[in-house]
Amino acid sequence: MMQSGTKKQLSVTIESHNLILNPANLKFSIELLAKHHNREDFSCGNQQLNRYLQITASQDRQRNIAVPYIAIDLTSDRIIGYYTLSMTSINLGELPTSLVKKLPKSPLIGLTLIGRLAVSENYKSMGWGKLLLLDALYKSLETSKRVASFAVIVDAIDEQAIKFYQRFDFQSFPQQKFKLFRTMKNVSQAFNSN
Repeated sequence: MMQSGTKKQLSVTIESHNLILNPANLKFSIELLAKHHNREDFSCGNQQLNRYLQITASQDRQRNIAVPYIAIDLTSDRIIGYYTLSMTSINLGELPTSLVKKLPKSPLIGLTLIGRLAVSENYKSMGWGKLLLLDALYKSLETSKRVASFAVIVDAIDEQAIKFYQRFDFQSFPQQKFKLFRTMKNVSQAFNSN
C-alpha cells in the first residue's frame, strides 16, 4: 500500500503533470504483488507483458530479481496496471559525455531499473500509466536515499513507449535509442519543487 507521505507527494506531482484520472472517484491502491491478486484476467495488449505478470512476476519477487507493484481497483479487485523495480548498473561510457565528465571514474554506475510498466486495456487512456510511472519514480527516489542510484532507467518496448517516457524527462542513451534514463537529481528536483 502507498504510505500517506507517498500519497501527498504523488498528489502534488500529479497536479503538476496535469494528470486527470477518469473516473476520478475510482478507489485504488498501489501495493506489492501478492498471491491473492487475480493476475489471470490482466490484458494490456502485449502478450509478453501479460505473461510476465501472470507467470513470472511472483517468481522474480521470490528470487529477489525484481519487485512488482500493482495498481488495483478496490471496487472490482481488478489489476489496473503494474511496474517492476530492481537495481542494475551500466558502464560509465554508456552515458552522455556531458554527464561522464561530472562523475567519478568508476567503471560501473548503479541505477534503478523500471523493468516493466503496463496498464490493462480496460483502464487505458485514463492516466494510469502516468500515475504508475510517478509512483515508480517516487519509490526509486526514496530508495536512493538508502541505496545509492545515479539514475532511473527503462528499456522502452516500442516507439510509443519512447515518446511516453520522454514526456517525463527521460532521455535516450547516446547509442541505444530504446534505453532511456532520468538522473536521480532530476527526479529529486521534480518532487521537491512542488
